[in-house]
Amino acid sequence: MKNYITQDPWNIVEEGFHRDFNEITESVMSLGNGRLGGRGSFEEKFTGKTLQGNYVAGVYYPDKTRVGWWKNGYPEYFAKVLNAANWIGIDIDIEYESLDLNQCEVRDFRRVLNMQEGYLERSFVAVLKSGKELQVNAKRFCSIIDDEAGAIRYAIKPLNFDAKITITPYINGDIRNRDANYDETFWDEVRKETGYGEAYIELRTRKTGFHVATGMCVEIEQDGVKVDYQSQPIKYEKYVANRITLDCRKGQETVIYKYAVNLSSLNYDPDIIIKDAHQCIQRITRKGFDKMLFEQKQAWADKWKTNDIIIEGDIAAQQGIRFNIFQLNQTYTGEDERLNIGPKGFTGEKYGGSTYWDTEAYCLPFYLATADQKVAKNLLVYRYKQLGKAIENAQKLGFRAGAALYPMVTMNGEECHNEWEITFEEIHRNGAIAYAIYDYVRYTGDEHYLVEYGLEVLIAISRFWSQRVNWSKDKEHYVMLGVTGPNEYENNVNNNWYTNYIAAWTLRYTSEAVAKVKALDADKYAELIDRIHFREEKELSTARQIIEKMYLPKDDEKGVFLQQEGFLDKDLMPVSDIPKGQRPINQNWSWDRILRSCFIKQADVLQGLYFFEDEFDTDTLRRNFDFYEPMTVHESSLSPCVHSIQASKLGMKEKAYDMYLRTARLDLDDYNNDTEDGCHITSMAGTWLAVVKGFGGLRIETGNGADPRVVLNPYCPDNWQSLAFKIRFRGALLQVTTTQQDVTVQNFSENPITISLLGKDVTVTNQKTVSVKNKA
Repeated sequence: MKNYITQDPWNIVEEGFHRDFNEITESVMSLGNGRLGGRGSFEEKFTGKTLQGNYVAGVYYPDKTRVGWWKNGYPEYFAKVLNAANWIGIDIDIEYESLDLNQCEVRDFRRVLNMQEGYLERSFVAVLKSGKELQVNAKRFCSIIDDEAGAIRYAIKPLNFDAKITITPYINGDIRNRDANYDETFWDEVRKETGYGEAYIELRTRKTGFHVATGMCVEIEQDGVKVDYQSQPIKYEKYVANRITLDCRKGQETVIYKYAVNLSSLNYDPDIIIKDAHQCIQRITRKGFDKMLFEQKQAWADKWKTNDIIIEGDIAAQQGIRFNIFQLNQTYTGEDERLNIGPKGFTGEKYGGSTYWDTEAYCLPFYLATADQKVAKNLLVYRYKQLGKAIENAQKLGFRAGAALYPMVTMNGEECHNEWEITFEEIHRNGAIAYAIYDYVRYTGDEHYLVEYGLEVLIAISRFWSQRVNWSKDKEHYVMLGVTGPNEYENNVNNNWYTNYIAAWTLRYTSEAVAKVKALDADKYAELIDRIHFREEKELSTARQIIEKMYLPKDDEKGVFLQQEGFLDKDLMPVSDIPKGQRPINQNWSWDRILRSCFIKQADVLQGLYFFEDEFDTDTLRRNFDFYEPMTVHESSLSPCVHSIQASKLGMKEKAYDMYLRTARLDLDDYNNDTEDGCHITSMAGTWLAVVKGFGGLRIETGNGADPRVVLNPYCPDNWQSLAFKIRFRGALLQVTTTQQDVTVQNFSENPITISLLGKDVTVTNQKTVSVKNKA
């Protein structure tokens, strides 16, 4: 665990240059706007430890799968999120000395990610080997308003010398992915152009044929006055630049403004994409840096009005939650249904592919409660549009009759994960997608989604489950063999409780959805069942048999559900028994030793109890939590948040707080020694869940024929003075504020709403506030 980031409620601050942690800092100080983004790397040359990373949403490369032993059904490729052209580069040379913070003394270094206003700022004094001292201040952002653009203000000031300084702003497309399976380069050059203060390069991905045009324009000021400079255009293979030499005096500030755009053929005609890049550059350059930054600040202010969570009395917790919310909003905006939420977002290359089950299980609730309804809907439509590929994925594994297996990892709907135990066995992901449809409909009331999209997906997933089980004569139940549950420290097990449970639940929910769609739109239903050849009576009858006779392993003596058959054959011991220095075990133990141990990577049985909490009594929840949590090493970023929510439900305040702080500061403090690879974006939604569903006690109550309603049972951890968050629900916008003494709910919308607050039914009318005494 690292502890060098300064705690601040609105900023991520690095005081002093920590060379050994630089790649970690680059990850946490990443910028993005949903369309493009990149790591918090330096603009100037740096020969030290760095991963220079810039990424364009939706652009990928199908890197050939690398395995030692090929198996039938393996995906042909592992999709790479591509490291794209470096648009931030500005080389600085002072009379034959290059500015390189790895080769000089660095004083007064400060790097700050301003989350409130959405920009990255860095300042330092570099002492070159010649003794020359140069002061630098750099500020940049990826514009939310112009979401294909970024802008940089790079200011230099000689402190003890006069000299000619050469400034070389550039675009470098000669880059590689660090995680390339065969050390390939993934880009070919198409064309490039340079001109006065401008440069453009168009690259094309190999195999997939995406075109990306990157352009830049440079303006320079000295003493606040625009400079009419001379520039030397430079062209190399996959590289364009402008070299500018200026006379710079001691104490004089020279400011370089660099405007850049990244346009992709997802949105532009490749034949004229360079022309379009010219037009975009001209538009943002006319705006200027100050206006673009002002618009950026306003856009972020609007986001924080509905997204912010305010914690009084705990700066570490406050910084953590805002960091997580900030990165989520940088990664996905919901404007484009073709895009999704990559597990690293724009912060790194690891975990190829843009979509995991994390989106449905963890991210959807965040967007449901904090954004316009269309944002969450677009996440589901993304999956609907890939249904055909999911059916093909199942066919490759031998399934028939329109059964769908959604991929573990994907860019375009095809499975592109290349670990056997994940690709073929971790099939519980199908259940998460079904649960997301249920979650969306329950939360929004948009039942027409089932008619338009949802039922078709549910039927295809249910067909998979119906074929994946088999009847055990010995047990006289349906069983599920050879699976991997959410706990990836167990592979190829039989009857994983969570997988079996969510499969049976999906079959039940699909049956309910069939009845609902028939009632809502009989004509649409008739068209659907004819198109997909749905044999209603036979398929629903099979589903009922499986639901009734699904095998769910449990131990009556301990009163717990068994993670899988044979779990009690293990040597059961708590994580505290692992010798000091051997954690994380995935970096210290052999895989064989991990598989034979009882230790659990992340919530497994508890994942199911989190999803289906209202189907179990509190004693059952507690027994399972007390049994499994002590054996959980939390080496998945998705683990602490689920445990925090469950601990809050069970009144285990200290455990809930510890787990929350771990998920909130997972990347800031580098808990698992892997932040240098990029931040854990999807688990950041879990951090929000730990606050709003955990400490906030948010649930959506259904049953008894009544419409779903908001239930709130909030409390403050003992060391917090107050907690405040906002949620949207069916046209209402509520702010919930809880202290150690009372809870207040304010309705910021025109729509009155009746909720359950600490067990009491209260109606909050438009623009009004209600308060009740806190049970604590």
